[in-house]
Parts: sequence; structure tokens; C-alpha cells
Amino acid sequence: MDDEYTSGFKEPCAQCCAVDWGLTDEGRFYCRSCHNVIERTKEVEDSNFNPGSSRVSTISSKKRKLKQERGRQWMVCEGFQFILMDQADALVKLGVSKHFKDEVLHQLWMLYLHRSQQAYTNTPIRSCTARPQTSDSDSAADLSVVSGSETDSEMFPPSRASSVTSNADNSDASLYASSVDGSTYRNQRGGTSHLMTMKKTLVLLHLGLVWARQGLTLSDLLRLVNEGHVPYVNTFQAFPEEMKLSGSDSVIFKVLKVPPYEQVHKETENLIGFLQLPAFPPISRQSLLHPASLCLRYLMEVNLPDDLYPWVCELMKFAQLDDVLQNRYDPFLHRKFPHYDVQAVAIIIVTMKFIFGLNDHVEWESSTRASQSPHSGRTFNLRRWYRLLQGAVLRAQRRRDNDAARKQWIPEKLLSSNRQAENVAMKRKRVSNELQSCFRKLTSGPSGPSGPSDGPVQPPSIFQFFWGDMDGADGPSLHRQNLDLLVTQVGGILKPTNEQYWHPALRDCSSCHDGGHYSEAEPTLPRMFVWTLQLFAFVLDLTPALIYREVLRVERRVLGTRTPQSRKHTKFLNVRLERARARLGAEMRARARLGAETRARMEAETKARVRLGAETKAKEGMTVTPQGQRKRKKKAPDGL
Repeated sequence: MDDEYTSGFKEPCAQCCAVDWGLTDEGRFYCRSCHNVIERTKEVEDSNFNPGSSRVSTISSKKRKLKQERGRQWMVCEGFQFILMDQADALVKLGVSKHFKDEVLHQLWMLYLHRSQQAYTNTPIRSCTARPQTSDSDSAADLSVVSGSETDSEMFPPSRASSVTSNADNSDASLYASSVDGSTYRNQRGGTSHLMTMKKTLVLLHLGLVWARQGLTLSDLLRLVNEGHVPYVNTFQAFPEEMKLSGSDSVIFKVLKVPPYEQVHKETENLIGFLQLPAFPPISRQSLLHPASLCLRYLMEVNLPDDLYPWVCELMKFAQLDDVLQNRYDPFLHRKFPHYDVQAVAIIIVTMKFIFGLNDHVEWESSTRASQSPHSGRTFNLRRWYRLLQGAVLRAQRRRDNDAARKQWIPEKLLSSNRQAENVAMKRKRVSNELQSCFRKLTSGPSGPSGPSDGPVQPPSIFQFFWGDMDGADGPSLHRQNLDLLVTQVGGILKPTNEQYWHPALRDCSSCHDGGHYSEAEPTLPRMFVWTLQLFAFVLDLTPALIYREVLRVERRVLGTRTPQSRKHTKFLNVRLERARARLGAEMRARARLGAETRARMEAETKARVRLGAETKAKEGMTVTPQGQRKRKKKAPDGL
């Protein structure tokens, strides 16, 4: 059908020199070889022709100067403002309290605009020259942001731009194809660390969630972003029509990947220092961010028994990690922003080392005894748990890889920095659409532009695994199984049967930026311990080195710091569990001593009453034997 209109056009393509033309849906000519689109369109018949005349009108192939579409002045911070609004609305729809959006996030955004002198200030930044940062300065960088102090009282008020020049005409000011300060913003990005970026939108969301004490950790937020429930990739497509994006805006708002956990957390600490935030509200035990709540959640996630939870709470209490003031950011007491999810996972791993050993010997011996027990169906078996979790992780990793492969990263609205890049982007989009249609026919899996599913989007869950006997479960639930073969009762006190606790050198090295030298220690660590680190790293979607560093920090709080004399000392120190148990069960032993003292006092009182009764009966001619049998004294004969 296209050959009827393109057969008369024999000019070669300007890019590939091929003569193979086709028609787009808009009627424009494009090269089938390189997908280059030109200005020529198909010939159409004139509707106002005279009878007997076959005159045909042809649209000229000369390049025409397109009229610039009208828009309005807007700043880069306004674009990020719309993105934050969409992200906050998505979180509220997922169940986050409206207090998070209306009060917490709103105040954080206003504070950022004020500190960076982009809005809410009488001296907005108008210079394009960067100034050095000082500790007393409230500005983040010298952007070419011309925002006045007048703002609306509504949620996330847009920054009203004042006139760029004093002689600018109102009619001329309405002709903009991109943001006013986009080019300046791009030039300033490398000179300062406090300019707003797409990564910082996640940082502001994380700070707002922690301040509002919501139950979403940083790993949960990044997982929602990866699954598409929280907008992050191609969010500029939701901008209003009057906000035109082109040129340098493509570098500011284009996202190629979701940032990893470590980068977002480091950026969080930097932004807290820039905003000069006060101490965060305390995390009470009723909050879902408290370590007790998070530990219970992750125990259920990895299908560990419920009997392990009291031991986790005892360890947490001894390490003083359950203190409401310990788990919050305080610029005067705790300057490091807590890893709430990583800390909870580290507490579970240290407790598992106390109970199971995780040294490639104790856990397998106890599993053999559990399998030979007559009550093996109700006793927790670590070998069975390992096989169950290994299969579930492999299936979940396969699903995660498939979803990542089907995810659409190319936006529907093309965003390029120049004309040549726009042609290349259009060509890539055509090729991508053709490949997607081919793969959609070959596979039954979903592949949509908005996410990994063509059907209705399933509501997200904080759990990645589902344990039970119902259809679609990852395996049977082990929550109700007991630890009878792993703990024993001595003197009314439960103690682990494992009598030794191993740990690496607990050095508090300030230069450890790679997870406590995990790359060096990993070949010498027990394989079961390394697999446990990898399991929780998969659940949280971060590196095992970060969890390993947090495990060392928890062990230092429980066992004390042991720094080797030399760096090459990497042996594991076998510490008698009695020392750790003495600290861990101090309160239980105190109660046992109190009970022993009470029993001794009661026995002394009983003996005292027995002696008093013996003296009383002696006067009446009776004796009391130690067995409590009463005997009368024999009277002497009269002749004696």
C-alpha cells in the first residue's frame, strides 16, 4: 500500500543513502533501512478540483520552520515538586497515613527550598556563579532559579518565577520549550552536592516515612519503586502540557536505573546535615519501625519458628537496642542515621548463631538429631529449612529477573537533548516496539509499558514469600515448630544446647567502608553463615557486606570489642557460651537466685519450727525424731 505513494520518490536517504521509503501513521515519509523521518508527505488530491481536471496538489518537501509551542515559565524545582506529589499520592494509596504527605513531607520540601534559597526566602538565588559552602550557609548551590517569596498556601505550592529580565515582555515570556534554569542546573550539578536530583526525591520520601514513623523501611521503598508502585522512572511524562521538556531537561529528569540501598542511605545522611534537622521523634515499641516489630516480621518472612522470637527479644534487650531513644537520629547523641531493616536482620542472625551455631558443624548435627527424633514433625530442622528456603529463593530470583527483563525503561514521550538525538531515539523506539510485539507473540508473559503485567496490577505486599498449605505458597509453614532439641532447661532456666559461640575479630575499624572487610573475610567464613547473609541480602535487596558489618556491630555490643594486634589475624575466636549467656540471661538468673534464697529461708524457718516443737514436746515427755515420728520416753524402774 505504501509503494503506491512512495514509488515516485527516488531521492536517497540523507543518513544511509538507501532508496526504500515508507509512510508513517501521520503520512510522513521514513526510511525503512534506518527509520529516518523526513518532512515529505504523501500526495493528496485537491478537494476543490474542477470537473475534467486531474490537478494534484503536492506538499513541498522543503524543511519548514515549525512554530514554537507556547508554554509558561517554570523552574526545575517545580518539576521535582510534581514528582514528589505523585510519589506521595502513590504511597498514600498504598496505605501510608495522610499525615505523611500533608504535614511531614510538605514541611521537609519547604525546608529544602528555604535552605537552598530557591523559595520561601526574601533573597532568592539569581546568580549563575557557584559559591563555596560554609557551615553557616543556608544555601545549597547558586542555581539560576528566580523564585520569589510569594507562594500559595496549598499543598506543594509551585515556585512563582519572577521576570528573567527587567525589560522582558509578557508575550515573549510565555514562549518556552524547556525549563528556565535547566541549562544552568545541568552545569552546576557537578559543582555541588545539594542540588535536587531524582535520587533525592527518594531520600525525602524516606525521611518523611521515618519522621512519621510509618512501617516502610528504605528497602521496602526501593522495592516498591522497582515494582512500579511508586513512580520514579519516566515520571516527567505526568508533567502538565504547559511544562515543555527538552534540551538539558532530559539529563535532569531522565532515570536509567533505581539507585541502590547504600547510595540512598548515604545521600540521606548528607541531606540531613544540609537541612540541619533536629532530633527525630522516638521510635516506641508499638511502632512498626521498632526492632522488635521488624524482627518479628523478618522471622515470618524467612519461615523461622516463633519460639526463636523470645531469644531475639532477650538479645535485643541485653544489647540495649530496644531503647526508644537508641533507634532514632539525634544530632547530639546519635549522628548516624539508623539502618532499621539491616539492624533487625543482624539481630536475628546473631541469635541464630547463639542457638544453631552456624559454623558448619553444630547446625547439621542438631538437624540429624531432629530428623531421628520421634517428634520430628513438630521439631525444627535446620536442614529442612535450608532446602525449603533455597528453592524458594531460586524461584523468587527467577521471577525478579523476568520482571526486570520485561520492564519498560523507554518513555512514551520521547525526551532528547537535540534534533539528531531525537531521530536516534525515534528509531530506537520503533525497533523496541517491533521487538516487543515479536516477544509478546512468542511468550505468554506480560510486557506492558507501565509495568510487568498487562492485566490488573496486583496489590503489593511487604512479604516476598508466602508460607502455608494453600495454592501458590512457597512451601509449608514452619512457624509452629518448637526448639526442644536446641534448648534445655537447667535449674528452671532455658539454655541453648550449643555451648560455644564463634565470631570473627570484632575490630572497630573506622576505615571499614566495604562492610567490615567482608571481601577479605568471606572465603574463611562458614558457608552456612555466608548463605544466611545472602538470604537476608536477597530479602532486603542489598549487598551481604552491609549486613555483615551490622552483624559485627551487634556482636560488639553483646560481647565487647576485641581488636587483634595485627591485620592478618583473622582466626575465629571460640568464646565459651557461658560468658555470653551470663550477660544474656542476667535477669533470669537473678530471679533464680531470688527463688533459691526464698527456698533456703523457708527451709530455715521450717527447721526452726521443728526445733521449737521438739523443745516443747520434750517438756511433755515426747521426743521428735528427724522423720517426725513421736516416741515416749521409757520410765526408769522404781528400784533404780
